[in-house]
Amino acid sequence: MNDYITVIGGGLAGCESAYQIAKRGIKVKLYEMKPKKYTQAHSNENLAEIVCSNSFKSNLLTNACGLLKEELRKLDSLLIHIADETKVPAGQALAVDRENFAKKVTDAIKSNELIEVIHEEVTDNLKQMAQDGIVIIATGPLTSDKLSTQIQKITGQDKFYFYDAAAPIVNKDSIDFNVAFYGDRYSQEKKKDETIDEWKKRLKEQTEEENSYINLPLNKEEYEEFWKNLVEAEVVTLHEFEKKEIFEGCMPIEIMAKRGIDTLRFGPLKPVGFDDPRTGKRPYAIVQLRQDDKIASMYNLVGFQTNLKYGEQKRVFSIIPGLKNAEFVKYGVMHRNTYINSPELLDETYKLKSNKNIYFAGQITGVEGYVESISSGMVASLNAINDFKANFKDKFGTNSEQYKPITFSENTIIGSLAKYISTPNSKFQPMNANFGILPELEGKKIKDKKQRYMELAKRSLENF
Repeated sequence: MNDYITVIGGGLAGCESAYQIAKRGIKVKLYEMKPKKYTQAHSNENLAEIVCSNSFKSNLLTNACGLLKEELRKLDSLLIHIADETKVPAGQALAVDRENFAKKVTDAIKSNELIEVIHEEVTDNLKQMAQDGIVIIATGPLTSDKLSTQIQKITGQDKFYFYDAAAPIVNKDSIDFNVAFYGDRYSQEKKKDETIDEWKKRLKEQTEEENSYINLPLNKEEYEEFWKNLVEAEVVTLHEFEKKEIFEGCMPIEIMAKRGIDTLRFGPLKPVGFDDPRTGKRPYAIVQLRQDDKIASMYNLVGFQTNLKYGEQKRVFSIIPGLKNAEFVKYGVMHRNTYINSPELLDETYKLKSNKNIYFAGQITGVEGYVESISSGMVASLNAINDFKANFKDKFGTNSEQYKPITFSENTIIGSLAKYISTPNSKFQPMNANFGILPELEGKKIKDKKQRYMELAKRSLENF
């Protein structure tokens, strides 16, 4: 048995796993194929590169992802700690400076003397690795074709993918602030008892946190022109694209728009909570841009994941008022995401049922989202550590109790996600953290949603 644990994949789940293992005095060999080879969505040579969005979602305990982050903070998550360190203004959400975040994670991993980072693609020796020692496969949704083939052989699974999309990013200096205005939802809505002058004065005095979004209002005619061009725009044709399965959480905006002319106005372009400073009235629709770096030089179009051709992105998105002269730092992209049929293959510790030496972690397991991936890396690593120690009882002791599987209560988000991915489900799809997968409150029927969510959060943290 190897005297180290192998982690394959240097993304969020893989880095969290490696850190937790090394923290407990166990050596790690961390395989990451960058910078020798990149996926179609990655471009940064650092570990823990984040692609689709820079947001780790809400920090509020009344939000399931906010609660999940708090659970992970209690478990000393390296990735959440660094996310807190590198945050950028985003209202009640935790959004990070992507470059700074990835660099800090890379520095933390590579400076740890117990972690050896090996920049190689695992192509043909996965089975042997698992025979020689404990392996955590955390290759994420963009697992390479050669490794995917090996995973398919080990799991006996024929097909495991869906399609995902990322939003474009624009240069802030190219946004027209004769149209655009700062403000978070509801924070800049005109109060009934305010005069126009009082309202505008309050907007100017808002804090940085309240000014974390740039907003672009559209009237009815502007919105309908944008919608018409969007649904008629050319998209990139992917290989075997007709076989795609698109995850609802990252639906390309052009596909969403084709569901009906008002679909976007009830989704990412909903105007609720905003008044246009030019008119003092609620706009017909609104496009939001969220800060993407620490110095606020780049902003991403919220909810604008897309598969449009690059030229079409420039043409169509420039129709939006305020983006006529927009400079696109990065265009949106669509890519294939890989995930296994976890309910049939994994248990609540993310261990492969058919091979006691193999764990999976990250989005390849069917947990969808950055924080969810970190959560799976945490659970998989804690259990891999126990398995490792059980193989070296002469060093770690003979008390069998300490080697039992570590499972979290289903009353916690960490535990409920682990249960979701390991419970047989004929319609299994990637899942975000949400309160719907938690058991109901015992003996309580609370109609107010926020109050009910807070009670669920309290119960979760009490379990910790």
